[in-house]
Amino acid sequence: MAEKRKMQLEYEIKSSPKILYSFISEPNGLAQWFADDVIYRDNKYHFVWDDETHPAKLLTARENKSVKFAWLDDTPYYLELEILQDELTNDVALAITDFAAEENEAERKLIWNNQIKYLLSVLGA
Repeated sequence: MAEKRKMQLEYEIKSSPKILYSFISEPNGLAQWFADDVIYRDNKYHFVWDDETHPAKLLTARENKSVKFAWLDDTPYYLELEILQDELTNDVALAITDFAAEENEAERKLIWNNQIKYLLSVLGA
């Protein structure tokens, strides 16, 4: 399997950090935009896409700031979602750290672009 490279993406989100945090940290919130379904069971998150389940462990959670999930079926890779807020303008952005094989990076960016569009529609932003 090809080595994956770290990808860092950032998207402006017109939302309060508190509201956005519920969409990146809670199973119900994540299931509304990120995965087909998200089930929390036995201290693990189970992300479901196209009838395939990918288990993850929540490594860190900083309220209204960030979450970091470790993929249990794809170690040592993780997914981090971080809420950034500009101190002067109060603009909010979502920074994403993900991993993809070099040949899949462009496709992964397109997927993230689509997911964020969906998140924005769910937020009404």
